Amino acid sequence: MAVYTHLGAEELAELIAHYNVGDLVSAKGIAEGVSNSNWLIETTGPDGAGARFILTMYERRIELDDLPYFLGLLDHLSAMGCPVPRTIHDRSGAAFRMERDKAVALIEFLPGVSPTQPTAAQIRNLGEVLARMHLASKDFALTRANTMGFIDNYAVLQACGEHGLAAIHPDLPAILAPARNAAALNLDALPIAQIHADLFPDNVLMLGREVTGLIDFYFACTGPMALDLAVTHAAWCFDANNAYRAELGSALVAGYESVRTLTPDERELLPAIAQGAALRFVASRAEDWLDTPDDALVTKKDPMQFAQRWEFYRKSGSQLFS
Repeated sequence: MAVYTHLGAEELAELIAHYNVGDLVSAKGIAEGVSNSNWLIETTGPDGAGARFILTMYERRIELDDLPYFLGLLDHLSAMGCPVPRTIHDRSGAAFRMERDKAVALIEFLPGVSPTQPTAAQIRNLGEVLARMHLASKDFALTRANTMGFIDNYAVLQACGEHGLAAIHPDLPAILAPARNAAALNLDALPIAQIHADLFPDNVLMLGREVTGLIDFYFACTGPMALDLAVTHAAWCFDANNAYRAELGSALVAGYESVRTLTPDERELLPAIAQGAALRFVASRAEDWLDTPDDALVTKKDPMQFAQRWEFYRKSGSQLFS
């Protein structure tokens, strides 16, 4: 999440008036993330008891035609009992509206905080919830192609260019060759569902050891469930110094398999998928680093963090998922 477009109090109040959520009380920009503008909205609530929501304006990497998939998936998973925020539809029943020629949506606010030092118990529960989400999504009627696949990641790094990558860090241009190799990995035979594809700690809310919210589904797509597990592994199972935490990796896979058992093909390919997943975030972070305006209320993320994780998976990935 981030804030690229600044909406005044009057604009926000007029926008919120299109929803049956009461009157606007406050709006605070959210700095985390890099793709969309987001605000924490407080209103008087439809019954006067007060309510909170997340307002999102879609700025980057979001096609208007994809919004029925993204927002419909939220509603589907929420109705299936997954800890996913539902979309708040406006008074006409629309899931999103247009403001300044950009789409905006109001999303249910869920309680919880994003852990910075997760425990094995929390990670195990995350694995369970991820598997339940995959199973619950199987009868969702819509589909969406993965626009951040391994071939796409290589194209992004190529577009950044050796000069651009070197400007971020002198070691980054060397990632182009392994990214090209990852682009050749074929996952077509693996079991698919609707996957989150971006399940970082800041996209998960927890109270104690329980997951209370999976949020920010704007990279979600129809794809291999093993890819979602690999992305989550790469995002969660390293400490602040980028050292691998084996107890978290084991807990994630154990939690997932307590709900859904991996197939032999998935298990065999997971080490290579994890390498590709790490390179995906090298690519997206490098692109964001070079493209993000200097005056945007957004925190840039270092692509070298995932370049180091790719190197870890390259050296020891085959031992992690056996």
